[in-house]
Amino acid sequence: MTDSTDHIHLVVALEGAGWHPAAWREETARPDELFGARYWVDLVATAERAAIDAVTIEDSFGLRPTKRRDLEPRTDLVSGHLDAVLLANRLAPTTSHIGFLPTAVVTHTEPFHTSKAIATLDHVSSGRAGVRLQVSARPHEAALFGRRTFPEGSASDPTDPANGALVGDLFREAHDYAEVLRRLWDSWEDDAEIRDVATGRFVDRDKLHYIDFEGPWFSVRGPSITPRSPQGQPVIAALGHQAVPFEFIGESADIGFITPRDLDEAADIVAAVDAAHRAADRSDPVRVLVDLLVVLGDTTTAAQDRLARLDDRFGSPVRSDAEIVVGTAADVADRIAELTAVDGISGVRLRPARLPDDLTRIADDLVPELRRRGLFRDEYAESSLQERFGLDPHPANRYATTGGASA
Repeated sequence: MTDSTDHIHLVVALEGAGWHPAAWREETARPDELFGARYWVDLVATAERAAIDAVTIEDSFGLRPTKRRDLEPRTDLVSGHLDAVLLANRLAPTTSHIGFLPTAVVTHTEPFHTSKAIATLDHVSSGRAGVRLQVSARPHEAALFGRRTFPEGSASDPTDPANGALVGDLFREAHDYAEVLRRLWDSWEDDAEIRDVATGRFVDRDKLHYIDFEGPWFSVRGPSITPRSPQGQPVIAALGHQAVPFEFIGESADIGFITPRDLDEAADIVAAVDAAHRAADRSDPVRVLVDLLVVLGDTTTAAQDRLARLDDRFGSPVRSDAEIVVGTAADVADRIAELTAVDGISGVRLRPARLPDDLTRIADDLVPELRRRGLFRDEYAESSLQERFGLDPHPANRYATTGGASA
C-alpha cells in the first residue's frame, strides 16, 4: 500500500465555516455566504492555488453536520448545509486540477442515484471525481426518512461494543453500496456511444450491460443512465475510526482517512487496512491519510490564543475525533513529517478550524513550508484523480472483458 511517489498527499476537508463550532463568529468568517456558490468557489480556488490534491465536502442528514450527537437545544451553532454532491458539480467547472470527494451518506440513499451523480461529476471535471462514503446510525436522521430506525445511543457512541452488530450491518451495506457503484460505472463500455449521424445510431446497445446485483440491501439491474466517465472508476474514499470501517477501507475504498492517537496506532491501523486489502485479494492499492484538525498562527502562542477564543465562544474546549494541531506552519509541518514517516501513510487530510482563515494559511504558509522540506510537490502534474493518487488511471471494464449480459 505504500505510495510510490516522492511527495505526500494533501487533502483539505471543507466543512461550513470551519471545523470549530464557533468559527462562524470570527470577524473574517462569511456566515451570510455559506449557502451561496461564491463562498465555496473561493475556498476551492484557494486550495487549488496551493496544488492541494483534492477537497472533501462534508454532508449529513442532520441539521448540524459538526455534531455527532442528536440535536442539541442550542441556537449558536451553524444549522443547515448544502448537498455535497450537487455542490461539487457546481464547483468543479470553476477549477482545472483539484479533485473532488463529496460525501454521500449510504445509509439513506440509493447507489443508483449516487453512481450517476458521481459519474456526472467525473464528466464535468474531466476526470477529477470521487466520493466519500459515510454511514449513519443517528436515530434523528433515520426519522427524517421513516424507512428504518436505530436505537438511542448508537449515534452518541458508535464504538460501544453494544452497537457492534449495528455497525457491522451498516458497513456491510456500505460494502454492497460500493460494489453497486463500481458495477454501474462499468455498465457502459468506453466506446458504447457511437454518435453516427449518417446511420442514426447514437449508442451500441451491445456495449451496455446489466449488472444484476442481488444482496440483502440492494437489488439493482442497471445499466446506468450515464455513459462511462473519463476515469472509468471514480475514486471511493471513506473515514475509519475502528476495526469494522478499517476493514471496509481495505476491502472497498481507494483512499482511507484515519484518526490515530499516536504513531504506533497509525501503524496498527495501516496493518489492519492492509490485512483486509489482502484478504479481499485486491490488486489495486489503498492510500491511507491521517486526519488533522489545524489551527494556524504566526506564532504558536497566537494560534493557541485563537483556539482559546473560539473555545470561549463555544463554551467548552472543542472535541474532535482527529488530532488537533495548534501552532505555526512549521509546527504543523513537523507533525505531518512525523506521521507520513510511518510506513503506509501516504499523506494527511487537513480540517481547517476556521474558514477561510486556516485554509488561507495552509495555502500561503504550510504548503510552502512542506515544499521547503521536499515533502510536497510544486505544481500539478497528473490530469486525473486516479493518477494523482497512483491508482489505475482507467481501470478495465469488467463487462467488456468478461462478456457480461448486454442491456
